[in-house]
Amino acid sequence: MTKKVLAVGAHPDDEVLGPGGTLAKHADGGDEVHVLIVTEGTTTQYDDDELIEEKKRAAERCADRLGVSEVHYGDLPDMKLDSVQHVEINEVIERLVDSLEPDVVYTHSPHEVNKDHREVYDSTLVATRPVSGVKEVYTYETPSSTEWRGGDVERFSPNRYVDISGYLDTKIEAFQEYGMEERVYPHPRSERALRSLAETRGVAAGFDVAEAFSVVNSRVTQL
Repeated sequence: MTKKVLAVGAHPDDEVLGPGGTLAKHADGGDEVHVLIVTEGTTTQYDDDELIEEKKRAAERCADRLGVSEVHYGDLPDMKLDSVQHVEINEVIERLVDSLEPDVVYTHSPHEVNKDHREVYDSTLVATRPVSGVKEVYTYETPSSTEWRGGDVERFSPNRYVDISGYLDTKIEAFQEYGMEERVYPHPRSERALRSLAETRGVAAGFDVAEAFSVVNSRVTQL
């Protein structure tokens, strides 16, 4: 039975850095995959309207490589979600969840150094409450944010692993569509680091390569 899948990311490239291989696997298996990018991903850092459009074009190219059916945009202010009213972020995600009626939702972990990511997590929980009809909700890790959350705080702790053997190259190629977001090793957003993380997650689960998730909700009707 095919599923309808939604990946929610705060910024352009989160959707591929986190669950990119898993999204490609969903699409290859016949699932209908959608992506929501909550912010415009640019103005706070670069103050360049043209760059917003370029990032949207990059998101579309990335989506094509992953097999994503459609990319949706919230266009909320980049790096400022902690100053946006919670109900406004809720509305962006709830509106899409209501119209798409996805079976599976992937979103940011709350254990992130990036505040936008944490705000998106909180609003995704509101949008995917059991009354929403969403059956499965998982959080993903975002390289250069999840692993940089330091101090004496709770860290991302995965308990679900997806074998992405055969899809890691697709994930890397899709991420490279963003161009300016790729970094030089040992930065976590370098190709070598992304491959290394996938291998590490694979070892934890007995796969060659994997992506790791934390289960928020998984409602089972039959065993």
